[in-house]
Amino acid sequence: MKKMICMTLFFMISFMLGACSLNEDAALLYKQETPLEYEFILPPSYSDHQEEIIKVILTQGGERVKDPDFVHFEIWKQDGSVYYSMEAAKDLGNGTFSISKDFDSDGLYFVKGHAGKNGSIIMPQNQFIVG
Repeated sequence: MKKMICMTLFFMISFMLGACSLNEDAALLYKQETPLEYEFILPPSYSDHQEEIIKVILTQGGERVKDPDFVHFEIWKQDGSVYYSMEAAKDLGNGTFSISKDFDSDGLYFVKGHAGKNGSIIMPQNQFIVG
């Protein structure tokens, strides 16, 4: 008898807790953020000892970002022999930003872009070859 009451009580509590399921659209109650997107525009090849330009297009929600909080570039060579510290990008207008660099030696380089707007931050990385 005591075992029967315990089992009945257990099933009733389980049934009641099962009725307290989450609302399916609960995620919509939170802030919906559209992430920044960063598209590098790199030429097919770079030459050493020549001023080269790296461009990016910054978009958010399918529209170009015209007034980001910041856009910076960081460039380094794969073997670690060359490192250009983070520099602010030049605003070319309409969500396009650039930086100019004169690469002294051939090799594989990496560029990392840092951009932010309204608390949304993105730091994509791309590689390119000089020489």
